[in-house]
Amino acid sequence: MQKTIVNPLYKDKVTFVQTAEETKGKITELHLELNPEGANPLHLHTSFTETFTAVKGRLGLKLAKGKTLILNPGESYKVEKRELHGFFNPENHNIEFNIKIEPGHQGFEYALRIMYGLAEDGLTDKNGIPKDLGVAFILAEMNDSFVDSFLFKLLSPLGKFLAKKAKQKGVKEELIKKYCV
Repeated sequence: MQKTIVNPLYKDKVTFVQTAEETKGKITELHLELNPEGANPLHLHTSFTETFTAVKGRLGLKLAKGKTLILNPGESYKVEKRELHGFFNPENHNIEFNIKIEPGHQGFEYALRIMYGLAEDGLTDKNGIPKDLGVAFILAEMNDSFVDSFLFKLLSPLGKFLAKKAKQKGVKEELIKKYCV
């Protein structure tokens, strides 16, 4: 498996420094290079914490209730389980930062690989969201991510139903085989 993956839509890079398998489930550690205006939506995880550390440039974190935190190089912030968060690049140049996930989470790692692979294959929209709603919800489940948006909540019952049907057809295993092995 490749250690570094690139999102073809945004040219952002993720390097897997340590995987859950390599650390026997203790941590997943990632190094990210994020382009200007790069970001992800507010979301939460229920099974792991994330510690963000700015490495090069300033890293923005969106938190609950409209709170924003800017980390300077060397500064860290730990996002607890069930804490709403999202990251963004507040700079006009690329930034670099690390994410440490505890405990390690192979599903998170696989979901990233699959999302970037689907984007490479033209199977996502311009925002990197899979065009197949069932696949999008399979990835959300694998990633232990719950997006804080009206649309996500509105589509959840249908998305979960479609994900269940897709998994019954072996779609999850096919995605893992194609993008993660």
